[in-house]
Amino acid sequence: MVDWFCAGAITGWWLPFLYSLEGREPPYIHAAHAGRYAKFWLDPVALADNRGFRGHELTEIRRIVIENQPFFQEKWHEYFGRKS
Repeated sequence: MVDWFCAGAITGWWLPFLYSLEGREPPYIHAAHAGRYAKFWLDPVALADNRGFRGHELTEIRRIVIENQPFFQEKWHEYFGRKS
């Protein structure tokens, strides 16, 4: 199951989401836009997977993930029911 959460004001052109079956992994955030997909670990912020985003797009997404890391981690822990 995919869980999209509202963070459009933060992310702008890409959509952040979580997969419910990935709760045993370390905190992460997926990014999607126009058939492109990426996954970033949240602590520390690092690219885990990329399918189609260009380098400059990944740089922008990573910048936003870093700036909003506490928010994304909070949402991850709320969703998967874990505390840091």
